Amino acid sequence: MLKLVETSLDDDKAQDVVVITLAGKTDFADYMVIAGGASKRQISAMAERLGERIKAGGVKKVSFEGVDQCDWVLVDAGDVIVHLFRPELRAFYNLEKLWGDVQPESAACVTTS
Repeated sequence: MLKLVETSLDDDKAQDVVVITLAGKTDFADYMVIAGGASKRQISAMAERLGERIKAGGVKKVSFEGVDQCDWVLVDAGDVIVHLFRPELRAFYNLEKLWGDVQPESAACVTTS
């Protein structure tokens, strides 16, 4: 499922995709994926296509939060939780730092301290 999510986000030109491994550290998901979108429209489109692709990949229930505003959309695909942010909100909430004790799998834009 993680590869499907990463491929979908890459296809949709998501910005600064970060994968944080949660397996063995939490019981709500194995991975958290954080990505950015340049606009509300891009985030909405990414969330919609991601949901379609996840369902096509065999996950029956995909949950969404925040699609009405599209500033911060959470996509819950079971073992993979995806956060899609506009740049301003991503910087404000800084989930990468919040989860800093959990090392990101791909840390293109993450500094943990």
